Amino acid sequence: MRPLDDIAEEYNFLEGDERYRLLIELGHELDPMPDALKTDATLVRGCSAQVWVYPTEVAGQLRFLADSNAAITKGIVALVIAAVQDRPAAEVAKMDVAAALDPFDLKNQLSSNRTQGVPNMIALVQQHAARISAS
Repeated sequence: MRPLDDIAEEYNFLEGDERYRLLIELGHELDPMPDALKTDATLVRGCSAQVWVYPTEVAGQLRFLADSNAAITKGIVALVIAAVQDRPAAEVAKMDVAAALDPFDLKNQLSSNRTQGVPNMIALVQQHAARISAS
């Protein structure tokens, strides 16, 4: 996964449909998430599409697997993951992920139907991070 700053630089260079294509491309860059991990516990509530987020920890750094049944939504969850990937769980639990996504201005770039679940994606990621950092 590319660093969020690199994605933002490319995103800001693009317009309209090109931004949609970039989001779809980001979704394709996610590591595959096995169907066995797509459970009620990993499902993000409040999204118009189905979205799953699964945390792992490798050498003290969080790694997330994510997937969605909708291409644009999968790209949006990829942005959320790019903001937190390979960081310590305690850092992610306290991080202002929404602020990290501000350069993408998703609320003004995408329909409210596509962005309504973003706060829930962020909340689930941070809940996983808080649970892992507490253990």
